[in-house]
Amino acid sequence: MADVFSKKKRSQVMAAIRSKGNKATELKLISVRRAHGIKGWRRHQPLPGKPDCVFWRERVALFVDGCFWHGCPRHGRSPNSNQNYWREKLARNRARVLRVCRKLRKNR
Repeated sequence: MADVFSKKKRSQVMAAIRSKGNKATELKLISVRRAHGIKGWRRHQPLPGKPDCVFWRERVALFVDGCFWHGCPRHGRSPNSNQNYWREKLARNRARVLRVCRKLRKNR
């Protein structure tokens, strides 16, 4: 299926997608955490992988991984256009997650 946008317009659309503040997952988790008085630090932590929340005392880094971007077999769906690109992109995302987890465990 051909893209409905020009290359320039597609670039603008993709650039507008935020990497934080995802209402479906991240913001809901934060509101639950706050409602239960669970304290943690958000963003800008000197750790691999950009954790969404860090609990330093407990040595826990929390990542809110979206089903699409991490190729969740249960909830993620593959785009119909440019399938080879997306298959490789999602595989790279999953590989990066494994590298980050190994690095964090090693530095416990």
